[in-house]
Formats: sequence, C-alpha cells, structure tokens
Amino acid sequence: SVLVNGSPTDEFPLERGLRQGDPLSPFLFQVAAEGLNVLMQTMVENQFFEGYSIGMQNPVSISHLQFADDTLLLGTKSWANVHALRAVLVLFETMSGLKVNFNKCMLVGVNISDSWLNAAATALRCKVGNVSFLYLGLPIG
Repeated sequence: SVLVNGSPTDEFPLERGLRQGDPLSPFLFQVAAEGLNVLMQTMVENQFFEGYSIGMQNPVSISHLQFADDTLLLGTKSWANVHALRAVLVLFETMSGLKVNFNKCMLVGVNISDSWLNAAATALRCKVGNVSFLYLGLPIG
C-alpha cells in the first residue's frame, strides 16, 4: 500500500520492478543507500563500530564514504568492527531487499598481518585486497 493524503491505500500485488534505464531507478537506490548510511551512523554512535581517525589536532573519525552506488567502509582493526560490519551488511540486505555483491567487496589493511586479514575477510565473505586499489577510478594507496 501507499500513503495518499496521509492515509494508506488498499494493498496491491507487485507485478514487476523497475526496468533497466528507468529514470526512477537511481533515486530509489539512493533511498536504499541512505539506509546503509543510517545503519553505519547508528553503529558508530552506539560504539559498536569504531571508524578510522585522521589528524593529530582535532582528529576526525571516518567510518564510511558513499558516492552513487559505491561505498567505502573504514575502521580500526578489531573483531568487534568485523562483527559490526557483518551485522550491518546482513541488516542492509534484509531491510532493503538488495544484495551486497561480495565478489566486488574487498578488505584492505595497512600494517595488519595477512593471517588476521584472511580470517576477517572470511568472516565478512569477501576477498583480501591490496593497499593500492582504485576507488571511483582514482588510485588509493
């Protein structure tokens, strides 16, 4: 059902989704992506996830960056962060109906042992990436 003038209509069956190239598609994706943003903010605010701090004086903590359909999640090395990320991704899939493409996901660590990265990547169902990678077409690392 949908709200019309503040009142819900009768329920109706979904017969098909949006077709590829539909101009409404990017907008609906942004609505779903905002859900991921809110989930990450909630995890940080409730101290379930610790972002990566940048700067010495007045440090800024960054936990996630989003642009279009790309998301970069940043955090400190901890199993609490790994479990929090796993929970966020499962919740995001459940709430949005979208599927995270784990074949495109990678875990990258700086000064972190390969054994820890491999174990964390297995828990997150992703692969281990190199410090040098492309994000939005720009080289990182």
